[in-house]
Amino acid sequence: MPSFAASLLDILFPPTCVLCGAAGVNGRDLCAGCAADLPDNRHACLRCAAPFADAMPAGMLCGRCQRFPPPFTRCLAAFRYESAVPSLVVGAKFSGRLNLARLLGQCLGAAVNERGLTLPEALIPVPLHPDRLRERGYNQALEIARVLGHELGIAVDAKTCARILATPPQTGLTGRARRRNLRGAFALTRPAHWKHVAIVDDVMTTGTTVAELTQVLIKAGVGQVEVWAVARTS
Repeated sequence: MPSFAASLLDILFPPTCVLCGAAGVNGRDLCAGCAADLPDNRHACLRCAAPFADAMPAGMLCGRCQRFPPPFTRCLAAFRYESAVPSLVVGAKFSGRLNLARLLGQCLGAAVNERGLTLPEALIPVPLHPDRLRERGYNQALEIARVLGHELGIAVDAKTCARILATPPQTGLTGRARRRNLRGAFALTRPAHWKHVAIVDDVMTTGTTVAELTQVLIKAGVGQVEVWAVARTS
């Protein structure tokens, strides 16, 4: 049940769709029509969430994951990175529109609930290097994780993992160059006492970033690492 404070906020500041300006529904800044138009990513690889082009049975792995399984146990991505999704993600990531980060966290939480996943003990947002954090002023993955943790009742751990190398942007790099670029980029700042965690990020492209962070967590003794992303590229 919604709290009195949340209900009062909805009355004073009613949810309004960020895409078309219509009334939002379910306490989100998204109307029913625009929500229905967002490209759901249910039909995807169980392990890396890569969208499937053709109908395949549920629970299947893509060819790449069958040959080269990633270190994380599974990946859930709420949407495919197309249609209106890139504008929402870019606005949350680069334009300081934290209302969009809140919306994306709510949508990701709904996707987790719909799939009936066993919930982890903690959410680990992909960390930013301190230089990038000072430049941007916030970490969009952390903002999404905070909303997600509130929605699902899961602790958010933004202090155990740190990005210690200020690597160049991954955009435009090949898979091999991405792996080389991120080697040694993450480290633990304190012992990891979690046994089951989910890494939270906005967009998963090749999975190189979350794979590198997963390996750091596994070496530290975390038994099960999942990846939860707002969107997955094709």
